[in-house]
Amino acid sequence: MGLIGAAFGLGFMIGPAIGGLLAGNDPLTADLETPAWVAAGLSFLALLGVALLLKESLPAERRGAAPMRGRFDAAWEVLQRPVLSRLILIFFLAILAVAGMQSVFAIWAMPQLGWGPGPVGYVFAFVGLISAVLQGGLIGRLAKRFGEERLLSCGLTLIAAGLLSLPFARDVQILAPVLTGLALGMGLMQPSLNSLISRQAGGDEQGEVMGVSQSAASLSRVLGPFAAGFCFAAFGRNSPYLAGAVLTGIALLLALKLSRGIGRMQSAQAEPLGREGGPVR
Repeated sequence: MGLIGAAFGLGFMIGPAIGGLLAGNDPLTADLETPAWVAAGLSFLALLGVALLLKESLPAERRGAAPMRGRFDAAWEVLQRPVLSRLILIFFLAILAVAGMQSVFAIWAMPQLGWGPGPVGYVFAFVGLISAVLQGGLIGRLAKRFGEERLLSCGLTLIAAGLLSLPFARDVQILAPVLTGLALGMGLMQPSLNSLISRQAGGDEQGEVMGVSQSAASLSRVLGPFAAGFCFAAFGRNSPYLAGAVLTGIALLLALKLSRGIGRMQSAQAEPLGREGGPVR
C-alpha cells in the first residue's frame, strides 16, 4: 500500500509542476488549455497500460467461485460490517476534506498570496514529494513500530491542524511548515487506512472491499470540490479549510474510538480460553 501511495505522490509531485510550467506564472495570461490536453494524453497512456500490462491477480481456478452479486448488494454487505463501515466513513470524511482543500487552493492563493498557476503547481509538487518519500520508504517501518491505527490518528491530526492553520498563512515562511504538516498527514493517513481496510477483508473479497472503499473515496472527490467551491463563494475563501478541519476532526474521533475497540478485541482474543471477548462496538 505504501508503494502505491508513493507512486500516487510522485505523480502528484510531477503533474502539478508540469501544469504550472505549461500554464505560466501570470494568472491573467495563463494557458489553461495546454495542461488539459497533456493530462488527457497521459490518461490515455494509463488506459493503454491497464489494457496491455496489468495482469489478473486472482488465479484461474478461483475465479467465479463466489456468487455474482449486484454492485449495490456487494456495497451494502460490506457496509453492514461495523469495523469496515467505520473505516470507510473515516476514509470518506478525510478525502472529502483534502479534496476540498486541493480544489480551491489555486483560487485561494491568488488573493491570499498573489500567486498564479506556476507557484501553485510548485506547491503541489512540494506536497507530492514529501508524500512520495514518506510512503515509498518510511511508512512500512513506521507501521511496524507504531501500528496503522496510531499512524492513522497522527495523520488525521496533522491534516486537521494544517487546515486550521492555512487561513493564517500569508507568506511562504508560514505556508511552508503548514503544507509540510498537511503532506505528512496525507502520507500517513491514506496508506494506513488502505492497510486497515485490506486487513478486514478475506482473500476472496479483497477486490470487492477495496472497490467499495475506493468508490467512497471517489464520491468524496466529487463532493469535496463542489462543497468547497460553495463555501468559498458563500462564506469566504477560508471557510473551506475550516469546514475541512471539522470533517477531519470528526474522522479523528471515529478513528480513536475504533482504535480502542480494535485494541480491546485483540486483547480479548489473546486471553486464555474461558474468558469472553466482546465485539467492537
